Amino acid sequence: MTKDLEKFAKKNGVKYFMISFTDLFGGQRAKLVPAQAIADMQEEGAGFAGFATYLDMTPAFPDMLAVPDPESVIQLPWKPEVAWVAGNCVIENEFVKQAPRNVLINQIEKAEAKGLRIKTGIEAEFFLLNPEGTELSDEYDTASKPCYDQQSVMRRYDVIAEICDYMLQLGWGPYQNDHEDANGQFEMNFEFDDALKTADKHSFFKFMTKSIAEKHGMRATFMPKPVEGLTGNGCHAHISVWDKSGKINAFADDNGELGLSDKGYNFLGGIMKHATAMTAITNPTVNSYKRINAPRTTSGATWAPNTVTWTGNNRTHMVRVPGPGRFELRLPDGATNPYLLQAVIIAAGMHGLDSNAQPGKRYDIDMYAEGYKVKGAPKLPLNLLDALRTFDKDKALKEALGMEFSDAFLKLKNEEWSNFCSHFSAWEKENTLDI
Repeated sequence: MTKDLEKFAKKNGVKYFMISFTDLFGGQRAKLVPAQAIADMQEEGAGFAGFATYLDMTPAFPDMLAVPDPESVIQLPWKPEVAWVAGNCVIENEFVKQAPRNVLINQIEKAEAKGLRIKTGIEAEFFLLNPEGTELSDEYDTASKPCYDQQSVMRRYDVIAEICDYMLQLGWGPYQNDHEDANGQFEMNFEFDDALKTADKHSFFKFMTKSIAEKHGMRATFMPKPVEGLTGNGCHAHISVWDKSGKINAFADDNGELGLSDKGYNFLGGIMKHATAMTAITNPTVNSYKRINAPRTTSGATWAPNTVTWTGNNRTHMVRVPGPGRFELRLPDGATNPYLLQAVIIAAGMHGLDSNAQPGKRYDIDMYAEGYKVKGAPKLPLNLLDALRTFDKDKALKEALGMEFSDAFLKLKNEEWSNFCSHFSAWEKENTLDI
């Protein structure tokens, strides 16, 4: 593992480091630091005004320092003279408790204290648009069922192959790339890893995908629902829990239903119990609720849940168990914060373990066609305000994530909702002008 960034720079010909952190809204913030100064930065951190980003701070706060984690360093494959490195936010020698990467590290440490190691993989979907973001980049991508479309994926071969080549170069183990269920939409899969490594990769993947798209004269977006009537951008999370060594799946049971142990069901039970509150983090924007509560799309399905249900290998539910010792959470969308996504999964699951939570009844029906048959299962929030209110009521989840983080998140997200409500839309005039 990399320990000394100055040596890393000399060995790899790096001229600059991007010391990066992610704020509460998922915005990636960075300073470009010359390699000659990185030794001091590794010890002291790069200085930021936290108020200038989406963190709950004022201009009176002391400097916030992003201290680079050398184990996260990634040399930019498309610009090798630059290396990206994730920073942990610190103020006056104390970790900033609301900073998303710190929130995740705290959750990982809690799991480790119980001898558990959380491993996850993510499926980050994105659209390729024109530079203005107003149209799809491919005028010929018009099929009503475009998923896995051979011609469409090959028309965007230069972008997809370049990104995949870089993931191969980085050792991420990419294993498949495809055109997804919406016109102009793609998904690229890479191997699962420890939760912090997955979060760093997720963060870097978004940065890399946007950068390569721009290089090719396009715009990549992970926006949950960028095109009305088309399938939205999900970010499905695959979750497994291992022993401390990371070699034995702690929740796998060959004799258990669907290959999950009792503890596995407790962890799943925690996610089911806190799902409606988790939505504020897994689906954190106004636009998110155009995806999880969407009407039928042109392809025939939204591929997004609207009810808190779980199943076996069935993609119409919020959680599916596709194989022994793991499950897939299909709730998150492309706007989710890479670090908070992992943190809230661990927090909810660990609370499920501590409280012996049960996931409730398993349903194997087609939820899109027969969802009306399910009685009593909670519905997901209809909008961001409902999600924030539900999160605010979930005391156990807020405390598990840390009250400093939870209070800051709720404050800034409620301000965002108020800002949205003050916006006048074309719909209002079209439906109210003549009343």
